[in-house]
Amino acid sequence: MFAEIITVGDELLIGQVVDTNSAWMGKKLNQFGIAVNRITSVRDDSKEITEAVNSALKRVDIVLMTGGLGPTKDDITKTTLCQYFNTELVFDEAVYNNIKRILAGRIPMNEQNKSMAYVPKSCTVIPNHVGSASISWFDHQGKVLVSMPGVPDEMKTAMEQEILPRLNKKFDTDFILHETYIVKNYPESVLAEVLEEWEDKLPSFIRLAYLPKPGAMRLRLTAQGEDKAKLEETLRLAEEGLRKILKHDVFAEDDKPLEEQLGIWLRKHKYTVATAESCTGGRVAAKIAAIPGCSDYFNGSIVAYQNSVKRMQLGVQSATLEKHGAVSEETALEMVQGVCKQLHSDCGIATTGIAGPTGAAPGKPVGTVWIAVKCGDKIRTRLLNYDHGREMNIERTCNQGFFMLMELLQELK
Repeated sequence: MFAEIITVGDELLIGQVVDTNSAWMGKKLNQFGIAVNRITSVRDDSKEITEAVNSALKRVDIVLMTGGLGPTKDDITKTTLCQYFNTELVFDEAVYNNIKRILAGRIPMNEQNKSMAYVPKSCTVIPNHVGSASISWFDHQGKVLVSMPGVPDEMKTAMEQEILPRLNKKFDTDFILHETYIVKNYPESVLAEVLEEWEDKLPSFIRLAYLPKPGAMRLRLTAQGEDKAKLEETLRLAEEGLRKILKHDVFAEDDKPLEEQLGIWLRKHKYTVATAESCTGGRVAAKIAAIPGCSDYFNGSIVAYQNSVKRMQLGVQSATLEKHGAVSEETALEMVQGVCKQLHSDCGIATTGIAGPTGAAPGKPVGTVWIAVKCGDKIRTRLLNYDHGREMNIERTCNQGFFMLMELLQELK
């Protein structure tokens, strides 16, 4: 069973708003055995919306739309869908009462807000428990189109409480299973060459995807079919073959972010961690702190961008900085030792480098980064020395730091 997602709004196309709705919906639909065939973003333009809807309904049985349901003149999704399905807008008392409930005590009711109580006559109205915009479900020649608000909380609530259960009841769907592996020590092209024979032998109902990210490589196996037990067994056999080839370079078996996986390891060992950051400017700490429950193991961070801070807060020796410079293995080592001491942490991650686009020095081009990790008495360092732009350099450094500390923790298990 396939679905398509259509997002409506000029703000998506000019980069003013990032479309996070589609990624979330794609993940949820997969859990219900519905694969997303295509994602389309269109302007607040009736012709563009109509063309997108018409095209999608020719290809798939389920079309999910978000956006264009507000009270202003640029919100034209409802009227466009009325034209497409040859129906009209009618006043819905239940929707109007819901609008009054949502706005009560916050926003006065006016004609613009009241206009949101008009819904397409031929649709089934889906309750919006957390917002004022109506949600429309159209049954059309055995297919379904659902129009939802673009506000993420409203869309997610509607999907989980109303739309996904209804879709699951209406359609017979396959099982879709995913297994994701993090692989170390392989660039994408080399990994593809090493796995070519194994990949060629995978059954037709299993697909392999290479998912590179800065400083890490992920492999995803996707199996789709009616027999869940068969899919699980086939994935197990495929994993055995993968591990036989890559051995210990299969680093993890989960699609969780590296920082979340690091947190699992730290909690398991009952260790704490702190970060000392120069070129990453607190990004490593921010990623760790974004994980719920990180207070169990995250002590804090010292962002030491200036050498004076490295000296005063982390105890980096002046002689080290003068002889080797801020971007050096020696400085990274003293940074990680200093932060573990200052913040009373079992483990530490330190980063110092040249993120770019400026700052290059003789023998230290943009992209030169030293990372040091520490756990107990064990310390590891690594040099990164290739440039992919400032943002990518910072992301790569963060991921490598997480990798390195997890490798160190693996040695202690």
